[in-house]
Amino acid sequence: MRMLNFDKIGIGNVANTALPPREIFQALPKKDNFKFQYPRDVQSEVWSKWFEKRNDKNVVIKMNTGGGKTIVGLILLKSCLNEKKGPAVYVVPDNYLVKQVMAEGEKLGIGVTNDEDSIGFLTGKDILVINIYKLINGKSKFGVGDEGKKIPIGSIIIDDAHACLNTVESQFTIKIKFSDDKNGLFRTIFNLFAEDIARQNYIKYSEILNGDYTAMQEIPFWNWQRKIKEVTEILVKNRTDDELKFTLPLLKNHLSLCKCVISSQSIEITPHIIPISVFPSLDTAFRKIYMTATLADDSILSTHFGVNTNELNNAITPDSAGDIGERMILLPQVLNPKITDKDLIEICSEVAKNHNVVIICPSEYKAKKWFPIANQMLKTENITEGVDKLKNSHVGVTILLNRYDGIDLPKEACRLLVIDGLPDDSSNIEKIKNGILLGSKEGSIRTIQKIEQGMGRGIRSNDDYCVVMLLGQQLSSLLYVNDAASYFSPATKAQLDLSNQIADQLTTPSNEQILEVMNYCLSRNDQWIAASRGGLSALKYEGKESSDNLNSALFNAFKEATLGDYRKAYNILYAYINKCDDNKTKGYAKQFLAEYTNFYDEGEAQKILKSAKTLNQRVLRPLDGITYDRINQDEHTQALKVSEYIRSKFDEPNKSIIYLNSLLDDLNFKPESHKRFESAIDETAKLLGFSSERPEEKYDEGPDNLWAIKANEYLVIECKNEAINEKITKYYCNQLTGSLTWFNNNYDHFCKATPILIHPSTTTEKSASLSAGTRIIDSECLDKLKNNLLSFITCISYNNELANIDKIRERLSSFKLKADDLIPVYTKEFR
Repeated sequence: MRMLNFDKIGIGNVANTALPPREIFQALPKKDNFKFQYPRDVQSEVWSKWFEKRNDKNVVIKMNTGGGKTIVGLILLKSCLNEKKGPAVYVVPDNYLVKQVMAEGEKLGIGVTNDEDSIGFLTGKDILVINIYKLINGKSKFGVGDEGKKIPIGSIIIDDAHACLNTVESQFTIKIKFSDDKNGLFRTIFNLFAEDIARQNYIKYSEILNGDYTAMQEIPFWNWQRKIKEVTEILVKNRTDDELKFTLPLLKNHLSLCKCVISSQSIEITPHIIPISVFPSLDTAFRKIYMTATLADDSILSTHFGVNTNELNNAITPDSAGDIGERMILLPQVLNPKITDKDLIEICSEVAKNHNVVIICPSEYKAKKWFPIANQMLKTENITEGVDKLKNSHVGVTILLNRYDGIDLPKEACRLLVIDGLPDDSSNIEKIKNGILLGSKEGSIRTIQKIEQGMGRGIRSNDDYCVVMLLGQQLSSLLYVNDAASYFSPATKAQLDLSNQIADQLTTPSNEQILEVMNYCLSRNDQWIAASRGGLSALKYEGKESSDNLNSALFNAFKEATLGDYRKAYNILYAYINKCDDNKTKGYAKQFLAEYTNFYDEGEAQKILKSAKTLNQRVLRPLDGITYDRINQDEHTQALKVSEYIRSKFDEPNKSIIYLNSLLDDLNFKPESHKRFESAIDETAKLLGFSSERPEEKYDEGPDNLWAIKANEYLVIECKNEAINEKITKYYCNQLTGSLTWFNNNYDHFCKATPILIHPSTTTEKSASLSAGTRIIDSECLDKLKNNLLSFITCISYNNELANIDKIRERLSSFKLKADDLIPVYTKEFR
């Protein structure tokens, strides 16, 4: 008997003709009915809301991690194809997720392909699944700039949009490495700006010349604008170089609105805002859908993808925010401030006997402590194989290097997820930005969002569960002391609140007690399950306006600046600054305000920058500098200043200890975070009741740290925590000598300064010399200072002595932390 072709029958295949997404889902003839028998409520709700506004050019969809976003997205694109709004593209962060989306499409019975030349894709029958790199690059097959469209796009979904951000940033960043400088490109650009760097910060200039890999300097915007013609000519001349051929086409029309950071290792150039419209196929697509986890602030979708404020404010969400897997979130170093790395390793090792444990570390250096118990370490090259092992077997402990997004670890693949410390910055420009925003609300939000993305790896459906441990002194302090946990999404905040209620019943728990608490989740305790689900059941999404957001203001100002309307860009930023109540963020925004002003009024731009510098010391130094104000100290007020400072900063004793542990973690000899080290030295002085400042940071000259310890007595301090040489180099000695000269130029002959070098060694190179009276704080001295500081703060905090000046004075003396103790107890002579 001849087989019938049902495609020729009049009513047609509903799955290929229906438009409402839920109808398409129900009608799919080849879907895996065991897995996809019915859509989940949240999926139906999102489909319905999208269908009503499907003709909006940009739509943002926010769903909890594990809420079934992939299925939602595939069905939405199938609806677009049925409506003849193709070709359709589904974009994900990496190749691992390409395979995952392809597999899901095949299980649904929807046509998918990863070949952009496929006839099925080009004719609007199949959905193209690609990684973000294939779409966003200077040689994109979809067309770039003046080349126009090559492959048209009708409808596009960018899934895990936040996870794509780092890739988008890197593709829009020109990076010229010193090590690859075959054609002299690095040297040519460096020489062009050498004098400008030296004038902005001579210390940084010297460090860059001497190959200090931690040193970097942003090119002042007035120098960049003045020399933009020369920069353009240099880049165009070298446009076929490997460093430029994929990035210059994306930036060439926006070079005057770029930032440039030069270090001893590289030159980075990136625009203020990503000009995503340079991709014509993406810019002109009928429908653009951005799918993201329910993070508290989505405004970064403006700066990277051009989503308007109004579109962000009208994001599609399910009716309930509680459709998320079950998580017990624990902060062991808050539960017990005395817990050690050894304790944490023992806890993870114990859980790993029965369950898969995944530890996300920002770098291999920071992962070293876990190596003794790790069964595998996953990097880009082995991640697919490693994740498959987790999904199919009991591995034990897995280290995941710097992957906070784009990895699914469902069910038994991960029952304990550990986030160990704060994420590292991905570029020097990012380091500069995050340094400026350190301690601000904006800085905290971005960090929290990356942490939340990481926390989502362990639960991939609403019936999944895992324990999440957040580790690291800085992370604990950020969440507990600085209240950055308020920036989490509603579901995560609810789960954290439940975990905090559990923590309130524990008093400095032992390892065994922490394991017992975890076991409520891991052993499926009925009471825990009821409490966990009950805390989420009535949860709703929070409606937030993005109009007063820094990213939205920067995006709108940049749009006007690209049209040459710098005064309109000024007005947009000026309005934002007047509403901003965070000085560090306001100072950062004012630097942009000054930059746009400089296009039409250079004098006014310098005045604005001077004002920005008073709000945030880390922004660029204006041309005429900042007037130096001396610091001083009354030796009789040390105890009083300790009391006032700690009481103003912390509302309960435990917070002071958590914060102090974070501070002490920064005070280590290690090859990164020298700015955090200098900041910790400054904070140590204040906790001890001394006056302190960071002249090099504030005035771009002078020592790293200056302490006033008594009337007319000072410590001039250079921090070399990143030092790797066995001896003190001549370069370091010269730096300290220069800082002492700065002090003598700014303080009169009545003032006495002791030069101090913080360095692992007390021995200088043969060719090096230090000023007479110089003292060294080596590893032994630094540890002694840290231990005594911890004992002192713990004592006065837990004994409720913060308001008792006499007691504080007595404790300062007993722990040898008075001004007269500092040099004899915590420093050594150099050799």
